[in-house]
Amino acid sequence: MKIQILPSLLAADIGNLEAAARRAEECGADALHIDIMDGHFVPNISFGPNVVQMCKKCIKIPLSVHLMLSNPDQYVKRFRDAGADSLSIHIEAECDVPETLDLISDLGMRSGITLNPETPAKMIFPVIDQVDEVLCMTVHPGYGGQSFIADVLPKIHVIRERAKAAGKNLDIMVDGGINSDTAVLCAEQGANLLVAGTSLYALKDMRDGIYQMRQRAAEKLFV
Repeated sequence: MKIQILPSLLAADIGNLEAAARRAEECGADALHIDIMDGHFVPNISFGPNVVQMCKKCIKIPLSVHLMLSNPDQYVKRFRDAGADSLSIHIEAECDVPETLDLISDLGMRSGITLNPETPAKMIFPVIDQVDEVLCMTVHPGYGGQSFIADVLPKIHVIRERAKAAGKNLDIMVDGGINSDTAVLCAEQGANLLVAGTSLYALKDMRDGIYQMRQRAAEKLFV
């Protein structure tokens, strides 16, 4: 298990998404994170399969797609066809979550389960054996640029300990308010996949920002 840095396309210039995707890859990102919002599960609306397809054509790093959708089961195949390498759905979604996770895996993608800041860790335990990764939201989903919610940190630790006890090599992702300081806090609790949007795309030197975040977090990673 190692630290991976995933720039979030949501924080990029909406008029230059292809350039933003290329920039992430050229600056050493491990993967690109793409948030999909339906305006119902969360109040905002963002990208669709066409943006995932565009990214797949222009970069080679994996595409980590986060479905903030009320009914993600209806879109799994479309995002697989668009080029998603991993697909995360919410435990709070209005669908048969175990069945949808099985569908994601059956279609050849890494499967992930996401939980909102206020959702207890125990809510995902019934499906934790089905997934490759758990995404802990460290802000309320729907908008970029929010402040990090430190109350989520103990939940990350609980999930890491649960995975260790089960002998499961689980990736734990965090998304929301992640910068070089909060990345360290999350790594100390066991998070190894770090999604960062504004804190990376606002930098003149994204390459150095990714490097510094990765190095600082790796020194503190709890495994």
